[in-house]
Amino acid sequence: MDPDTFRGDVGVEGPDVYWRRRVSVLTGALVVVAVVAWACTSASGGSGPSPGGHHAPVGSKDPGSHASATPSTSQTPTATSTTTGKSVASRPPVTLTPSPAPSRTRRPGDPCEKADLVVSLRGESEVYSSKGAPRFLLTIVNLGRVDCTVDVGPRAVEVRITSGDDRVWSTADCVSGDGTDVRRMARGVPHVRMVNWDRRRSAPDCRAARPKAHDGTYVAMARLGAAKSSKVVFHLR
Repeated sequence: MDPDTFRGDVGVEGPDVYWRRRVSVLTGALVVVAVVAWACTSASGGSGPSPGGHHAPVGSKDPGSHASATPSTSQTPTATSTTTGKSVASRPPVTLTPSPAPSRTRRPGDPCEKADLVVSLRGESEVYSSKGAPRFLLTIVNLGRVDCTVDVGPRAVEVRITSGDDRVWSTADCVSGDGTDVRRMARGVPHVRMVNWDRRRSAPDCRAARPKAHDGTYVAMARLGAAKSSKVVFHLR
């Protein structure tokens, strides 16, 4: 191009018009280059699989991913009964125990229970001379919760003296009258009675002779029904 012509165009149109035309031409060239490059890339297989990559077909499911996404549930078999539907293994055996009979409430003045009575006997001495008569202190105590009544007469309460297997004497022999003595026993308050022995033998038959007991060792014991006192050992001289 002629330099004068170049300078003349600039001088006639002005610098602004000149540079706008050049920028438009340059921009159009860049757009054409970008379109050609994009078309080449698409034609070379851009829609195909990338190297080293793997694409599952559309609509298919990965079995591994499906299994990992679904939570597993463990199930434990339980033993069931076909009749009741409850667990048979966990049901304890049934043992039928008869209900105890209700105890009757005791009232004050009722007869004493044998288990509530305590009988004790204590001798005045361990050795008695030829002129001494043995004496014993008889005590009966009610340990129940309420006051009760009991026969403490000579027929019900017996003090017996023995020597080995020999029955020597008893307060139940030759009792005059009905021999009953019913007392109301307060809880913990003892009934006390003195029992004397004249050192002679006795028997249920009041007509029998009553000879004098020999010197030796004897044993005394009190009894009220099933309640018994401890044995009292003493000697006659």
